[in-house]
Amino acid sequence: MAEKSRRNSLAGKSTGTSKSAKYYAKNKEANKKKLAYMKEYNKDPKKVKYRQELNKANKKAGTYGKMTKMGKDRSHTKEGKLVLENRKTNRSRQGSGGRSKLK
Repeated sequence: MAEKSRRNSLAGKSTGTSKSAKYYAKNKEANKKKLAYMKEYNKDPKKVKYRQELNKANKKAGTYGKMTKMGKDRSHTKEGKLVLENRKTNRSRQGSGGRSKLK
């Protein structure tokens, strides 16, 4: 008889430690509203094209699904190229303080 796989005890539970993760874990209505907004936001044709471009580059480089496990992202440079960069560094660059959003 095949062995029954164990259920993930963390499935469906917030494991984040940030203020926002804790807030949305406690406030189900706010979380529902945020998820509805993100669903619409991610449908935007510009966002879809952006994600397709990144996925295509990762597949071409043979890193699709691998570099994310190592904490790497594809980052857009000012020259219009895509390069591997630390996920935290890439996502923290928000263009604030007159800084560019591009590497």
